[in-house]
Amino acid sequence: EALEQFVQERYVASVVSYIIIYVMSAALSVPGAAVLTMAVGFLFGTVLGVLYSNAGASGGAILNFLLARYIAGGWLQGKYASQRERFNQELEKNGHLYLLTLRFIPLFPFFLINLCAGLTRIPLWTFAWTTAVGILPGDFAFSFAGSQINTIRSVEDVFSGRIVAAFLLLAAFSLFPLVWKK
Repeated sequence: EALEQFVQERYVASVVSYIIIYVMSAALSVPGAAVLTMAVGFLFGTVLGVLYSNAGASGGAILNFLLARYIAGGWLQGKYASQRERFNQELEKNGHLYLLTLRFIPLFPFFLINLCAGLTRIPLWTFAWTTAVGILPGDFAFSFAGSQINTIRSVEDVFSGRIVAAFLLLAAFSLFPLVWKK
């Protein structure tokens, strides 16, 4: 209750602080994205939670991507240019689909996708939009779960129909890139 009251009294500062914490967490590859996204749902509700968590996660992913690109990406591309040419051509043609697939499937570590993409020649814009779009289903599922924390009275409530449906929808979204390609 104290936390909810703090957010109500200092709404803008709470939002800005949350986004900065999420950006730094994602940029520095600190684990805990699911907890942060559930927390935003609890504090700000599902809809605004999705917007705030997406801004923080996308911003942090872009910083992480840029760090990887400018610290090691150029060196790797130069050192292994001949071996990576075919790989880079494939990424130029279908990189957006690969990134969307990886983002839709929450099994792949967020930080690893950011780092590996930064080591390639995928354009920043492609990385940015596929990240923002690809994490939306997860943002929704976890924000919704966080918004339901106040309704949990027993272990059975954790597996309520609405929460299970949100995570089933998240699983269904992991198939979206395959359907899109077909």
